Amino acid sequence: GDCLITVQLTEEDKVEDDVVFYLVFTGSTVQHCTSTRKINPRSLETIAPGHDRCETVRVVLCATQEGHPVMVVAEESFQFVQDEAYDAAQFLATCAGNQQALNFTRFLDRSRPPAADVELLDEKVALAFRHLKLPAGWNVLGGADQALNENIPQETLMHFAVRLGLLRLTWFLLQQPGGRGALSIRNTEGATPVSLALEKGYEKLHQLLTEEEAREPDSWSALSHTVHSGDYCVKHHPGLDVYMLTAET
Repeated sequence: GDCLITVQLTEEDKVEDDVVFYLVFTGSTVQHCTSTRKINPRSLETIAPGHDRCETVRVVLCATQEGHPVMVVAEESFQFVQDEAYDAAQFLATCAGNQQALNFTRFLDRSRPPAADVELLDEKVALAFRHLKLPAGWNVLGGADQALNENIPQETLMHFAVRLGLLRLTWFLLQQPGGRGALSIRNTEGATPVSLALEKGYEKLHQLLTEEEAREPDSWSALSHTVHSGDYCVKHHPGLDVYMLTAET
């Protein structure tokens, strides 16, 4: 989800300026309705909704005009695929309390991936985490294990995110249960996520962890505002000025 979608209209779809187009995505458990922005008389833009599972959904392009009934312009299928970022987010969420798995991730730190790769990894994994259905009781310190002893030295998901300099993933974890508590947890080397950020010279990350008024790092997925109400969710992307309504079906 959260990628750009372009819709190309055919010659016979040429309509007046007051016609409004929107897309309806229908999955097995969730339905999304997105507004669109006209680029020119033949092209529309919108944002792909973040879906709750990997599946093929039905997409309907609708047009509406004041005083006229809603018209179905076209139908198509759209596939949400399981990629490496989704796999990584699922792995990390499952291994939040698994010390062997989290210690193994130190290998990534020693391999020093290029900055561009880290930036892409950060954006994609943080986005995948946003759309994961985490189990009830899940927390940053120990997954769904509520009996975790915070006084025992241990690696945490927060250590992992900070070690690689993943700004957006760190921000996401800070908003989750146990996120703030993880900042004071020391690993077997005596390092906290805050001291790790300082040691590695990650100034923006250290600022994010220590300033109370620190703002969310800018990114395509972050530049939006979401309001939840029961089984419904409305999301606004100011960049394109498009809205998305998501409802559980």
